[in-house]
Amino acid sequence: MNLAEIKSYALERHIPIIMDDTLEVIKDVMKDKNATKILEIGTAVGYSALCFAEFLAEGGVIDTIERDEERVKEAKENIKILDANKKINIFEGDAVEILPTLNEKYDMVFIDAAKGKYPFFLQEALRLLKDDGIIFADNILYKGYVMSDYNKHKQRTAVTHLREYIKLTTENPNLNTKILEVGDGLAITTKNKFEN
Repeated sequence: MNLAEIKSYALERHIPIIMDDTLEVIKDVMKDKNATKILEIGTAVGYSALCFAEFLAEGGVIDTIERDEERVKEAKENIKILDANKKINIFEGDAVEILPTLNEKYDMVFIDAAKGKYPFFLQEALRLLKDDGIIFADNILYKGYVMSDYNKHKQRTAVTHLREYIKLTTENPNLNTKILEVGDGLAITTKNKFEN
């Protein structure tokens, strides 16, 4: 099993994984960043973490959180097959419960989990982010619903919380956020640097 096979496996089974153009944007940033610690919220089968692992600085580590037991099992297997055990730690459980227990400082946070929890994930990501760190939020435009007047009940909660995430990151003077129309939308947030 290699990365391409893991990707095919996920796509065949409709397991959500990072899209190619989104991955390219993040890889370009990572090439310059030299990240040693990455936090990922939403592991799925481990595909994105394995992709990010290729661009980690020497000795770098990715902490990734997943609550679905079946996905955790698959991710562990994939990480083992690709010999990335030393680089990737999986925290099993709900990110809402796990994040407040973390006290590391991360160079990069990748958010790709329950859309209705994005504002909470942002709050925790900012707490755990190094001053020069960067937050990526995937699927931020959610099939185009977020920027439209979409109001169907089934997706309303997700859309409302994604809009709130955008508002929190774009209206906070301490943050700098770009929203790219790659994949299903990618928000890139950094902290503004203030001169003393």
